[in-house]
Amino acid sequence: MNADGMIVAEAYNRREIDNNPIGHAEMLALQEAALKLGQWRLTNCTLYVTLEPCPMCASAIAQSRIAKVIFGAYDPILGACGSRWNLLKAPVEVPSLGGILESECQSLLSQFFQKRRNSGV
Repeated sequence: MNADGMIVAEAYNRREIDNNPIGHAEMLALQEAALKLGQWRLTNCTLYVTLEPCPMCASAIAQSRIAKVIFGAYDPILGACGSRWNLLKAPVEVPSLGGILESECQSLLSQFFQKRRNSGV
């Protein structure tokens, strides 16, 4: 979302669909936003995600110079925005806020993965 409140890009995890280890929602959304805006610096954008970004995504977020990250559920195993690590601190500071609608986000994630397990994917 940009400073005007407009959604610039949307994405979801496509690792399994595309057999792509970097097909995380954050990576895809950053790429789409940069293409739409015609620049790699996303300084006027806020990224909203269901799960706390991993180290790969947090690094890409910092590289994009995004203004802020808002996430729902913390990821104590691979979370890189404060729970396990915080890669959004110095030298590139990206404000992040986690735990927003956390129980709802955890429920969405649980339902999603349960569905995937049941379908054999």
